[in-house]
Amino acid sequence: MNKNLTMAGLGFTSGLPYMLIFSTLSIWLRDAGIDLTIIGFFAWISLTYSLKFLWSPLVDRYSIPFLKYFGSRKSWIILMQILIIIFLICLSNADPVIDIKYLATFAILIALSGSFQDIAIDAFRIELAGIKEQGNLAAYYQFGYRGAILTATSFALIYAENYSWGSAYFLMAALMLIGLIALLITPEGKNNEKRELTFLENFYEPIKDFIKRFNLFAASILLLIVATYRLTDIVMGPMANPFYIDMGFSLTEIGSIVKIVALIASIIGLFLGGILIKKAGLYRSLLFGAFAVMISNILFSIVAISEPNLNLLSIIVFTDSFSAGIVGTVNIAFLTSLVSKQFTATQYALLTSFMMLPGKVFSGFSGILADYFQSISGADYGWMLFFIFTSMLAIPAIILISFNKSLIQR
Repeated sequence: MNKNLTMAGLGFTSGLPYMLIFSTLSIWLRDAGIDLTIIGFFAWISLTYSLKFLWSPLVDRYSIPFLKYFGSRKSWIILMQILIIIFLICLSNADPVIDIKYLATFAILIALSGSFQDIAIDAFRIELAGIKEQGNLAAYYQFGYRGAILTATSFALIYAENYSWGSAYFLMAALMLIGLIALLITPEGKNNEKRELTFLENFYEPIKDFIKRFNLFAASILLLIVATYRLTDIVMGPMANPFYIDMGFSLTEIGSIVKIVALIASIIGLFLGGILIKKAGLYRSLLFGAFAVMISNILFSIVAISEPNLNLLSIIVFTDSFSAGIVGTVNIAFLTSLVSKQFTATQYALLTSFMMLPGKVFSGFSGILADYFQSISGADYGWMLFFIFTSMLAIPAIILISFNKSLIQR
């Protein structure tokens, strides 16, 4: 149970900075009158997460000298959490209208620190238990992550509307302490399979191992599945909150109803995702998740052309978050199944980078895309076309998974 609680706490401190930068920040910017194109460009900050394989060898090879008493992985997690707290406090003093460059600078620093933290947390989780326990650890990690979503979106929005955006972000910085407390519960796991490599070897040996274990063709197919599996929700993500604002919903309505519905649905989804893997297997679970995300995006297009209706939106958000919860657990289990414990941090970082990079590059243009559809079809039908387009991005993953059942079930 201690392991599960630790992963829940670390999931919270992993999700908090990510959601504050890539979700809540878009509402702050839109609320301040910043246009959709600029908000879309802010999605590129998340490339720090997509390119984390470039600095993952640092986490695999070194410990933080003055913190290594706590363990190699813990030393990185502790340092990054402290930096995130400092940078969030700095961000809380920003004004997007007066100096958006100042805000962007600290958003990048938070994202960079968060990417280092995630590398160390992923390695910590994989080394903490065997493959049979990874489903539970993934579910509790996602549970904490979803708690961070509620806190960084729902609670932060309500707090910001009643006080200020600056005070909301300052409070979020204080909540990062939950991660430091979580680290005290469970000792770091031992990894007897980990190979001691030079810094340069940490770059190419994990890739060589991956290709050797699966062969070049199979490895390429697996990487294509990883790269396309979450395209839909990653590309749609930066525009979800501006969409709620454009539909006329207040920060309190978004925070107290939409986000809470999303949290409840995602928690149900993430635990059902774990059950689905056990009952139906990884192949069917991956396929079910891809179809579910595609359908939920199509449903958003219905909301876009309907009269503003909080009940209808809540139903659609429930469906979308339920699908995202299942996909979150299934995807973590899938990526973990591909990782060798000889190269835990670097190999998992490479896989998550392949997962995030295409979507994050494309998501930077999501604002331009939404503006374009609105320019040719008007606001409501523009949003409708945008959500139909993002739903179609699930098709490549569905095709790849369908034709490679034996590879996934190996």
